[in-house]
Parts: sequence; C-alpha cells; structure tokens
Amino acid sequence: MVRLPRKSYTYEFKMEAVRLVESGQSVAEAARSLGVIEQTLSNWVKAHRFGKLAANGRGSKLTAEQIEIRQLRADLARVRMERDILGKAMAFFAKGQK
Repeated sequence: MVRLPRKSYTYEFKMEAVRLVESGQSVAEAARSLGVIEQTLSNWVKAHRFGKLAANGRGSKLTAEQIEIRQLRADLARVRMERDILGKAMAFFAKGQK
C-alpha cells in the first residue's frame, strides 16, 4: 500500500478557512469550496476558538490579549453581517409600503 504524504497548510490559509466558517458559512460548504476535509476544517475552527491554531498543527500558546482580539474580531464580523441583513430587510419592507 502506497502512503501519500500528508498535506501541509499555511497559517494564513487556515485562518481564512476559519473566517469563512465564522462569517456564517457551514463547515461543509467552506470545506468543499476550499478542497479540504470537513473534519480537518472543524478541527481548525475548534483550535482557533481555544487559541491553539498553528501552521504545523501542533498548536501554539496565545496570550489572553490575542485570544480576546480574535474573539472581538469574530463578534464584529457577526454584528456587521447582522446589520447588513437588517438593512436589506428594512429596504425590502419599505419598498412594499409605497
């Protein structure tokens, strides 16, 4: 049996994949679009939430400030998405009243 070499992904690629999931895409959709296995992407998201996402897969320790910054960025992205949805809904219903 021939053993294939394990793929290696950069930290930037992993972070972009995690951002896709945090911005509202499902893990399955994001994994399909990026060409990675769902479980792998799910592991990256989980590692990111615990502040242990690294390029080599072994995990790195982050400071409390770095973890807080990541959480705040994720919250900001979620709030912006909600704001955009509400703005579109308002425009839709305002158009219907005329």
